[in-house]
Amino acid sequence: MGERNYLIEGVSGTGKTSVCRELQRRGFHAINGDRELAYQGDPETGEPMDGRTHEHHIWRVDDVRALVASHDEPVTFFCGGSRNFPKFIDLFDGVFVLDVDLDTLNRRLDGRPEDEWGARPAERELVVRLHRTKEDTPRVGTVIDATTPLASVVDEILRQVMLSPST
Repeated sequence: MGERNYLIEGVSGTGKTSVCRELQRRGFHAINGDRELAYQGDPETGEPMDGRTHEHHIWRVDDVRALVASHDEPVTFFCGGSRNFPKFIDLFDGVFVLDVDLDTLNRRLDGRPEDEWGARPAERELVVRLHRTKEDTPRVGTVIDATTPLASVVDEILRQVMLSPST
């Protein structure tokens, strides 16, 4: 959707949804990929699958490609986590990986409602492991300290892409 497109990734609880909302509030075009592009499917084939598992939380690659190909906006931020990001990461002008310390992560997960992913004990264990190993977040990209206040996190992302952090 943008002339320039950026991916904002990170493990559950690092603030991707909050960053998306704040970018939108500031007037930037931001897509919540976890809500607008995601479904349960095989990360390799894209074949839809039943259930609700982290390993099968993927984005519709054709939709991502179409949105990136459109130049209706000067910049678009794609916010969220996807197990099939290797299928489309090369389409982005930049990647930001939100990161927090374990205490912050645990506090944020504590505040989640039970029906939100990461709130259940088994899901939380997985989130903590993924936080430690970084195995399902992009290895390329700029790491952003997401323990700072939300406004500062968004300001830093905008600074990195050389946009004025208007509020």
